Amino acid sequence: MNSVIEAVTRRIRERSAASRADYLQRMDAARLRAPARTRLSCGNLAHGFAASGPDKPELRDGAGANIGIVTAYNDMLSAHQPFETYPSLIRAIARAHHATAQVAGGVPAMCDGVTQGRAGMELSLFSRDVIAQATAIALSHDMFDGALLLGVCDKIVPGLVMGALSFGHLPVIFVPAGPMPSGIPNKEKAAVRNRFAEGKATRAELLAAESASYHAAGTCTFYGTANSNQMLMEVMGLHLPGTAFIQPGTPLRDALTAASTEQVIRNTALSATYRPLAETLDEKAFVNGMVGLAATGGSTNLAIHLVAMARCAGVQINWDDLDEISRATPLLARVYPNGSADVNHFQAAGGLGFVIRELLDHGLLHADIACVHGGDLYAQAREPYLDDLKLSWRQPPDTTLDGEVVRPAADPFDTEGGLRRLQGNLGRCVVKISAVATEHRHLRAPARVFDSQDAVQAAFQNDELTGDMVVVVRGQGPAANGMPELHKLTPALSVMQDRGQRVALLTDGRMSGASGKVLAAIHITPEALHGGLIGKVRDGDLIDIDAEQGLVQLLVSDEELAARQVETGDLQGNQFGFGRELFTGNRSMAGPAESGACSLFGKESA
Repeated sequence: MNSVIEAVTRRIRERSAASRADYLQRMDAARLRAPARTRLSCGNLAHGFAASGPDKPELRDGAGANIGIVTAYNDMLSAHQPFETYPSLIRAIARAHHATAQVAGGVPAMCDGVTQGRAGMELSLFSRDVIAQATAIALSHDMFDGALLLGVCDKIVPGLVMGALSFGHLPVIFVPAGPMPSGIPNKEKAAVRNRFAEGKATRAELLAAESASYHAAGTCTFYGTANSNQMLMEVMGLHLPGTAFIQPGTPLRDALTAASTEQVIRNTALSATYRPLAETLDEKAFVNGMVGLAATGGSTNLAIHLVAMARCAGVQINWDDLDEISRATPLLARVYPNGSADVNHFQAAGGLGFVIRELLDHGLLHADIACVHGGDLYAQAREPYLDDLKLSWRQPPDTTLDGEVVRPAADPFDTEGGLRRLQGNLGRCVVKISAVATEHRHLRAPARVFDSQDAVQAAFQNDELTGDMVVVVRGQGPAANGMPELHKLTPALSVMQDRGQRVALLTDGRMSGASGKVLAAIHITPEALHGGLIGKVRDGDLIDIDAEQGLVQLLVSDEELAARQVETGDLQGNQFGFGRELFTGNRSMAGPAESGACSLFGKESA
């Protein structure tokens, strides 16, 4: 193993010893050695199979496994619309193996692409916690011997993982839907967005470009949070091998869903090959997740979600771990916004199988994790195919099929990964540098302070943003307004940089899985509402953001700062409307970003 990866893993294991032991003890106590439903009273059980039709006899009298399906299906969102037909297929496959399957429950699946820049975006991060709770509610009926989790996008997969970990004695397999076919090139879409921001393109032209990009069922094809989630499920061993980027509506996708059903039945405690979720998601699996995130230039959102997921498994990770791992991990993929390719091009060039094998061969991933398919991570680094109608797997290509998209570890795009932790008197934050040119990774410039992304946009449209600057957007943390993504800022900041200004963003909010070419110091903690120094920044203050050195500093004297009050902006407008009043408790209980920005754990920072 690479010495840095080994050292970080050891440190995490030592840090987590007590919490992990407690978690495993609880999961072992919950282990079932007979069908779960046999513990129910007759009245309980009758309720549980009353509407099960042909499965009633097996559920009532049989000894076979019953698989709970937790689904994020809705037909508004392209990534989750394909899940409509999955339960019927899963039930049919289960019956063929003397088992049963029931939809245990649904979880909300909101789309940041729809809510970007809107009030609804302030519910987005907390939807993860709601999904975790909804998953727990679905599995709480104690009818199930295993679970298949159907979800893809931004907060859905982390929420499903968090909820399922409360039932870590059960075997769990994630079943995705896959990406939509490629539309217009992402750079072409981004160019239209930039022209629209400058008033050089009409709304009709913008809508035409967006519709040509997001045009069919399946996940968006850029490498944002949704597809970063799918990468995580592969490197953490929660998918059948090569499941992530197979397109929906294809025979291969259906074959993988069927095989996932067969495998979860084999993994139950009723068989000789019991493999619970608690066994799969250990310290090594979470280190693998951080390595995969760095090696592929993945979403900054996972710097928050990975911490929250790990905590639910009794594993304690932080941004120092992520920073050290990223600096030791070569960047092997260039997928938009870190390049011109989309995930379909990435898959064709060798995909995750190629990347995982390269990382394994260079000692950067732990091979010996308990993958759900029963093998190790080398077995995960395979690609599925149909031999006539039979599902089979083969090794990934020996060499990259497109060196502009994916490269071997011996010849990477960069010697280190895409994420860095910065710290200084302003606190601690995360920067994604994989798409930021070297000359833009350090900026010392005066601050322009705003309380919302709308205020930034208005200043841009009024030609008020001239010269070099650090755009500071405060009052955007989880406790303030739910930590919305500020992706609406991307076109304006990109235009400013393209016309020769040196610019950066500093915020206690999120930017996006689509964070791009502008230096963005995000997730800064402590947030303004919790007394963070970002709330004392004033227009004209010099700020130094140095992604190479890992520094984020406000260059104002201690005496001056002591005389200033923390300002968060007017947050009253964030308290009501679009359901925000129902999330008052979430905001009040939200912990800091580095501990997962989670409302389930309380405000503690550890």
